[in-house]
Amino acid sequence: MSGRKRNLDDLQGEIQELFADLWQVPRFAGIRSGFRPQCDCYSTDDPPTLHVVVELPGVEPEGVEVVASGRSLLIAGDRERPTIPGARYQSMEIEYGAFQRRFDLGREIDAERATAVYERGLLKIILPVAERETRQASVPIEVRR
Repeated sequence: MSGRKRNLDDLQGEIQELFADLWQVPRFAGIRSGFRPQCDCYSTDDPPTLHVVVELPGVEPEGVEVVASGRSLLIAGDRERPTIPGARYQSMEIEYGAFQRRFDLGREIDAERATAVYERGLLKIILPVAERETRQASVPIEVRR
């Protein structure tokens, strides 16, 4: 019986990999506008803080909007394709355009004390966890270099 269970687990893993691969193929991925930057989110206990790191190479930090509200975080902006007069592309793999990522943080944060720093193509946002639950309005977070 354990051999059959292992085979079913292997089959399930292969099916999951197949679907993951299909979403990478343009005709199966659907129509997308802009691009979806990659993100890491993690928390630390001392002090209680949530961290969000976003890959944004080629994006000017002045054009990135970061807004925190209660338990959510919004990151939006635009990565513009450079204009090269007379260029004839042989391939175009880099994604450009508007982007927006919204995160449900799962914990109430103190948006007034949040910070965002952009360096070497990474946007690092530090969100202190609120000591008590409060209803805050949306708070824009200034992105520093």
